Amino acid sequence: MKGIKKSLTEEYLYLDLSHQKEGCIFPLHTSITLFLLSYCDCKIFKVCLVLTGESTGISLLKNVLSEDVEIQIISRQELPPIVQNCCLPAVVERPDNFCRAGLAVVLRHIIQKSYEADPSKKEILELLGFKKTCLKACAEVSQWTRLCELTIPLAIENFLKESSDQPPTIPAEILELERKLSEPVRVHNDDKLRRQKLKQQKADGVRPSLDKEETKSKVHRQETSEEVDSSSASLELRVAFSKLTVREEPAPANREPAHVRKARASDLPPLDHVFVEGLYFTLADIVLLPCIHHFLVIICKKLSEKLVEFPLLAAWYQRIQEVPRVKTTASQCGIQFLHLPELQTTSNEQQPSLDEVPCVEEQNDPSFIGGPRPTMTKLMEKGIEVMFSPHPCPTWTLDWDTLPAAVSPKEGKMSSDRALRKQQQLNNLVYVVTNQAKPGDRIVDFCSGGGHVGIVLAHMLPSCQVTLIENKELSLIRAKKRSDELGLSNIWFIQANMEYFTGTFNIGGCCEHRRICVPSPSIAANT
Repeated sequence: MKGIKKSLTEEYLYLDLSHQKEGCIFPLHTSITLFLLSYCDCKIFKVCLVLTGESTGISLLKNVLSEDVEIQIISRQELPPIVQNCCLPAVVERPDNFCRAGLAVVLRHIIQKSYEADPSKKEILELLGFKKTCLKACAEVSQWTRLCELTIPLAIENFLKESSDQPPTIPAEILELERKLSEPVRVHNDDKLRRQKLKQQKADGVRPSLDKEETKSKVHRQETSEEVDSSSASLELRVAFSKLTVREEPAPANREPAHVRKARASDLPPLDHVFVEGLYFTLADIVLLPCIHHFLVIICKKLSEKLVEFPLLAAWYQRIQEVPRVKTTASQCGIQFLHLPELQTTSNEQQPSLDEVPCVEEQNDPSFIGGPRPTMTKLMEKGIEVMFSPHPCPTWTLDWDTLPAAVSPKEGKMSSDRALRKQQQLNNLVYVVTNQAKPGDRIVDFCSGGGHVGIVLAHMLPSCQVTLIENKELSLIRAKKRSDELGLSNIWFIQANMEYFTGTFNIGGCCEHRRICVPSPSIAANT
């Protein structure tokens, strides 16, 4: 078919399979991944379900698996060695030396590969959001990624287990999500949209709401081709669904009225959530949909009186069903949407103002102060002069001129001055490791970046297995390119958060913190 590219690299997708219950595959990470595969109509991965609990035959999974996805069931012992060192889900490129692990990393990769295979599917790429950053920040630093990727799926799994024996307790994470849906939306063209909303409010005399009935009647996009009625639908809905149908919201024909142009930012109305990250349908909505669906199933069955506590979540659940292909995908994955009663949403006066609500990424540890300290300047202010002297151990210095060019940090896309400083840093780290390492040792370079430490070690210690772990994909791809130029066969690349690495190792290093650790015997060297 025109526009569809054949993937040059064979990739395997490995998913945990513990059990299946009431139309849901556990763990929920697996259900979420399979949902995205079906939504993207992605058939470029060879999917393997890895048994982790009671044996489940493939015949029992027919009702919750898309018929379009070819799936093989294997045991954990059959996993490639690199995957055995990671939490699932994981994607591996043949020849099994590059692995992507963790839900967010894997889902983003599925979206990117689906778009590369068929560039006409621009709506698939839009799932990554503005600047393609949806769930890109790792869960170690982003509270929003942690909520979507880890805490909500785990909380719902525990909620479902608890509900089978006794009346369950509402997870705090769900209450947090309901609260976040009440917060004003922040988008890159925030001021422009809020002024348009102010103009609409002045014209209507009332503030349009995003209730369930409006979504159902005005945004019936899947089954009909009717346009959203721009005269009565809220601005948020018009903007959100114009993007889903690849149709831009028309710009105002005339200049805005004076009361709109001159309105202060603090007087502009906040934007309401259409989807979980704001106005646009993103990967975060897909991640949360299976989780929230199974949560609402239990609520409706056993705690129906609690449903009124989640009007915004229920409205989002109804609204997301109107996104093109969502109902079809849900049906293929065994999800039968609930018909929820109309709930009264909270008053807008009770919602926090835009200026009072920090972005998720800004909610940092309050005890953290500032960034890197200007150490040299502080020393000089105290009258302490820094004297530079030759290296106290000249034998630690590598002869970089005799090493292959691809080993040098100069090949890692950095300036010559920075590369020289990186070489000086590597001299110390590499010396410590090469003196501690024994043949057959496993060496892990945490936060490896472009692989400056790991590549040198893999070249100088061919009898050791070196693993690079890094969350940034482009850095790891550059490292792999340098490794391929050197023909290294003793090096692995894992794109994942550090907490998703479960393997054992003899020596671990982190160039970012200039630290080498040897777990057994307990020896640590700070360089």
